[in-house]
Amino acid sequence: MQAQLVVDCRNQHGEGVFWSPSDGMVWWTDIEGRALWSYEPSSGDTARHEMAERVCCFAPRARGGLIVAFADRVSLVDLATGEETLITHFERGNPETRLNDGRTDRVGRLIVGGMNEGSGAANSSVLSIDTDLTVRTLFDGVSCANSTCFSPDGSVMYFADTPDREIVAFDYDQATGTVSNRRLHCSFAAEPGLPDGSCVDAEGGVWNAEWEGRRVVRVAPDGSIDRVIDVPVWKPTCCAFGGPDLDTLFITTSRLMSGEEALRKEPESGGLFAVKPGVRGVIDTPFNG
Repeated sequence: MQAQLVVDCRNQHGEGVFWSPSDGMVWWTDIEGRALWSYEPSSGDTARHEMAERVCCFAPRARGGLIVAFADRVSLVDLATGEETLITHFERGNPETRLNDGRTDRVGRLIVGGMNEGSGAANSSVLSIDTDLTVRTLFDGVSCANSTCFSPDGSVMYFADTPDREIVAFDYDQATGTVSNRRLHCSFAAEPGLPDGSCVDAEGGVWNAEWEGRRVVRVAPDGSIDRVIDVPVWKPTCCAFGGPDLDTLFITTSRLMSGEEALRKEPESGGLFAVKPGVRGVIDTPFNG
């Protein structure tokens, strides 16, 4: 099964995709292009929203607007007016790190992790932004946070530190927003790509975009890879179920660090792709702060 191009947006680094049922649109960020994108499957309409800085991930806010993880901070943002309310700065003492991947839990907290884009050292962290806007560090020692997503019942959090080539699982206490019992969920040591962004389906499968692997894979609840979606470009980055029936998997891709010859052969790199894999997804909870 192969994903098909639906938006030829040629993002520098597409990421952070999610479905918004309130407006019937797919949203994602082009981190290095400094823009947010939206796509309405019912009409085919696409919009690009310029941003002054890099947006690494974001989520809709239940009371309107967005919660946005910029490279160096997390803020509440009104996209229509541009008004920003700072929640927290991120690792101001470390010039090599920035925020990267994140998703909301089933309660409506934002869990967002960082990466070291300088040396690659494992000295970044994962934050929890609670519904009362308090900020806690869930854990540290992270090189490149990715794959954050939650089981349908919210009791398990999945996560990847990408260079480790594995997705791990934690028990997740929804009442307190804390993690415990870290264990291996799936090794990517034999996979062609590295684990990047993930989402879950209604059956508890974890779908992962393999960076430099030309594919998205489904990790079954038992940790085995039981389904593969081919993506006709080198660098898939993230995925999310969307559409009115939550039966379409949308996939962002990147042109980052791709030479002219690679882009000539694969001009659709950086586009938004989609496929119907035969299962339904789970809607991400809006940020409830």
